[in-house]
Amino acid sequence: MTVVDETQGEPSDARGRVAELLALREQARRGPSERATEAQHAKGKLTARERIELLLDPGSFKEVEQLRRHRATGFGLEAKKPYTDGVITGWGTVEGRTVFVYAHDFRIFGGALGEAHATKIHKIMDMAISAGAPLVSLNDGAGARIQEGVSALAGYGGIFQRNTRASGVIPQISVMLGPCAGGAAYSPALTDFVFMVRETSQMFITGPDVVKAVTGEEITQNGLGGADVHAETSGVAHFAYDDEETCIAEVRYLIGMLPSNNRENPPTVDSDDPADRRSDVLLDLVPADGNRPYDMHQVIEELVDDGDYLEIHERWARNIICAMARLDGQVVGIVANQPQALAGVLDIEASEKAARFVQMCDAFNIPIITLLDVPGFLPGVDQEHGGIIRHGAKLLYAYCNATVPRISLILRKAYGGAYIVMDSQSIGADLTYAWPTNEIAVMGAEGAANVIFRRQIADAEDPEAMRARMVKEYKSELMHPYYAAERGLVDDVIDPAETREVLIASLAMLRNKHADLPSRKHGNPPQ
Repeated sequence: MTVVDETQGEPSDARGRVAELLALREQARRGPSERATEAQHAKGKLTARERIELLLDPGSFKEVEQLRRHRATGFGLEAKKPYTDGVITGWGTVEGRTVFVYAHDFRIFGGALGEAHATKIHKIMDMAISAGAPLVSLNDGAGARIQEGVSALAGYGGIFQRNTRASGVIPQISVMLGPCAGGAAYSPALTDFVFMVRETSQMFITGPDVVKAVTGEEITQNGLGGADVHAETSGVAHFAYDDEETCIAEVRYLIGMLPSNNRENPPTVDSDDPADRRSDVLLDLVPADGNRPYDMHQVIEELVDDGDYLEIHERWARNIICAMARLDGQVVGIVANQPQALAGVLDIEASEKAARFVQMCDAFNIPIITLLDVPGFLPGVDQEHGGIIRHGAKLLYAYCNATVPRISLILRKAYGGAYIVMDSQSIGADLTYAWPTNEIAVMGAEGAANVIFRRQIADAEDPEAMRARMVKEYKSELMHPYYAAERGLVDDVIDPAETREVLIASLAMLRNKHADLPSRKHGNPPQ
């Protein structure tokens, strides 16, 4: 029988206290009201706890500071002190591996960040860094809690500082499931991956009303900072999906390909796809004529285990492909030119996209496979004025700085500076292979002949015949498939059908590679 203290109206024995605790926990789990939950569902959005249940293995979630409440006063806050203070924090597992998570609860203060709210996030971020485990943020908040003033802003500063400290140490994944405006948007920008859901998630520094007031432009929230905008135009979002369930399932898939921290290797799995499987289809898939396009995705599908890969930034800078896949069960990062988009040239956006991907792979011990079919850098006034030199140098810097196993494969053309930048042997690739269809040169034969033999062509009775002859001569002398191999710039010219077997054997040899960079506080990469 529970004993009650009649003067206080509270239980005075342990059983009564436990019952009280369970009631408080249930109140915190339910949230503010059924009406608030229905309003969340009416927007096509799940609640914070429903999202966590989808992300983590069943029954694995352990909540931290469930009963935390704010201590702010003024503007009516003292009369409204809900448990959790609008953010749910804790840890659980994804496929048995520990993952930390925080999720904004839009039903409480619109998910807005106040002092207590921020302190909870700071704590779970510190725990993730100390434990060496991935951190996932499920974002659905209205920004800083205006009623708390500068205390709320300082809370964001603490998040940004921890995002930066955790960068390259543990994987950080931001899942945008609602609005994210103003300074709040900088936290996702500091993380490794950003997921968004169409129609329900938006990110922008200044909203449509401010844009209209300052510039006169009228635009919707989705038009300004929706999932498709950031996945296709700005490059802020790595992934965009139609619904939360698919989005969170893909987050789980990505976590399964990442190590828990920078001191571990990515998880390996047993593969039923034979390591020595031949891919004769590659002989017909890639045309020998360097001017004919093809889909590099099909090449990647042929090479990787079971044709399965996860493309990063699929819809932004489509002239280069960045993907994560497995070869004989080992996770690899793949960087590949895409001849179907802008002939596979490197431009500002492609350079930035690939550079960040290479840096991520290097930070988390993921070997890098580079597939080259690149005619050069994109020419044009816009590119030069936009800083292609500076942005292209980002990719060069990322490769030169990477110490993970690096293997490059030249499928067809590899011209000029783009050949050097795309992990050539001269900038540190561990192994460089080429197909018999490769053409490695300063530029294409036609352009080279026009420069070298300009006078002979101009003085010839038949300039076009002379030009054709000189092009043929240049190709035979400097662009035949074995020219680079003869000079030791390619380790081997291989049968395309044996590419998978060669890559897997090379990765096995490089598995214990150890490389040290010079002692320094940090580099100063091009910006």
